[in-house]
Amino acid sequence: MTERPVLYLVVCASGPAEHIDELVDLLIADGWRVCMIVSPTAATWLDRAALQDRTGYPVRVEWRMPGDPEPHPPADVVVAAPVTFNTVTKWALGINDTLALGVLNESLGAGLPIFAFPHVKSELAAHPAYAGHVAVLRDAGVVVADGKVLDPARGPSRWSAVIEAVRSARRS
Repeated sequence: MTERPVLYLVVCASGPAEHIDELVDLLIADGWRVCMIVSPTAATWLDRAALQDRTGYPVRVEWRMPGDPEPHPPADVVVAAPVTFNTVTKWALGINDTLALGVLNESLGAGLPIFAFPHVKSELAAHPAYAGHVAVLRDAGVVVADGKVLDPARGPSRWSAVIEAVRSARRS
């Protein structure tokens, strides 16, 4: 029997993060091993122990010490959901000041399939730099979803775009 593929789920502090457990359950049911990396602010919103119990892997926020073993197996695919204006901007510029950004930057450099699902206020999305940063990521091969596909009003179906995206990665 083949081992289930590994999906790194990078979670930033945006409204849909409060319901990330729904996405984790859907991904596990869809056959993924889920390893979570969360931004420092998102970490304060989440029950990391419960998420670790669900996934079987530690929910990482901070860098590991040199020489410490890697607590997650290598990723087959990376999903950033929700991803914030701040993270999109820093990621496009190659800034590496959190573990979440470090994982996104390294994954981009490794050529892994990456899917990003921004959840950004319309005022921030209208910032003159934002469209350019999204374009940089798309040009680098990141599949960046349009708009607010993670609409909290949609309930658990807010995650359907994520599930469809990673299924497409598995087929290719």
